[in-house]
Amino acid sequence: QVQLVESGGGSVQTGGSLRLSCAASRFPFSIASMSWHRQAPGKERELVALITTTGVATNYADSVKGRFTISRDNAKNSVYLQMNSLKPEDTAVYYCRGYYGGNFYWGQGTQVTVSS
Repeated sequence: QVQLVESGGGSVQTGGSLRLSCAASRFPFSIASMSWHRQAPGKERELVALITTTGVATNYADSVKGRFTISRDNAKNSVYLQMNSLKPEDTAVYYCRGYYGGNFYWGQGTQVTVSS
């Protein structure tokens, strides 16, 4: 059974930083596209950042460009999201997602709370 486990969430003040991690197991990580998504209370889940299998190509939501960086380490079966200059509107549950073989796989999410 595929497992994607996020960690690194927490509470920070405006302008602070957090680094989220997502560890994959029983999953062909090195040939899967990976992405981070978030869902704030009362809102739909949205794409935050995406990274291709080799990490050469990335894509970001306009709201996080220049502040967030997605990266991956295929040797560790892990994908990361470095979040800097955090704002209260970044408050959400952050989810890791993997795409392989026509299927999407989700982690359980990690809460990020940014206070003003």
